[in-house]
Amino acid sequence: QRPPAAAPDDKSLRMAEDQGNPGRPPQGKTICFDCSKREAYTPTAGLKTWRRKLQNSYKLTANKESLTLERLRECQLLIVAAPREKFSKAEFDALKAYVAEGGSLLIALGEGGEAALGTNVNYLTEEFGISCNRDAVLRSVYHKYPHPKEVHVQGGVLNSTLEKSAGGSAASPGSLAFVFPYGASLTVQKPAFPVLSSGPLALPLNRPVCALWTGKARAGSSPGRMCVLGSSLMLHDDWIDKDDNAKALRGPRRTAARRPASHPGHTRA
Repeated sequence: QRPPAAAPDDKSLRMAEDQGNPGRPPQGKTICFDCSKREAYTPTAGLKTWRRKLQNSYKLTANKESLTLERLRECQLLIVAAPREKFSKAEFDALKAYVAEGGSLLIALGEGGEAALGTNVNYLTEEFGISCNRDAVLRSVYHKYPHPKEVHVQGGVLNSTLEKSAGGSAASPGSLAFVFPYGASLTVQKPAFPVLSSGPLALPLNRPVCALWTGKARAGSSPGRMCVLGSSLMLHDDWIDKDDNAKALRGPRRTAARRPASHPGHTRA
């Protein structure tokens, strides 16, 4: 069954911020999970396994306030997992400025797209050539998982470079398999490009389910990046270690997070 969304309490959020990284990763490498839009999944509710995977290499924080450019500049990557409230125009402006400065953004949604969640994030992602559709990806034949919305995809990694970085075999393209649970397809236009697809045995057929956008680098900083994933449940504790999910997501996550600690507008204390 689809796991329920859970709202973490303030104490657990503070623990995620203060104790989320006992390994003390390199300074400046910070990933922030947004918790300001009643996200269905957070580092302390549904994303604990992924948090443990990340905390050895990054400092992890959680944001519960309205998004501003000043707050965004404190992280290398902002993760928004299934937001259930709408963003304001000021927040969209801050996110666009953040990406323009070289920031990275990962947005994960679910079946039915933004309408099902009650958010308006397509307003932002469409400007970068990506939008989440109001549909659900279904498998056309039974394989491995009991529910038709739990879609096993073989050969759905579209980018050979990302597949190799994720641990796939260079000699056997399409060797990675992942499960895409309760997710939606994406519409992708240039300059964005798809990196994961629904494959040949799902409906809609061979449609993008994860896409990346990379901007132009400014002097002294790397280009901004955006990753949109059609299934936030791929990141969930119940699914992150199914099949090659963790590997399939490693390439897009590394690409999105590849940015130096300092960038225009960022100041160190």
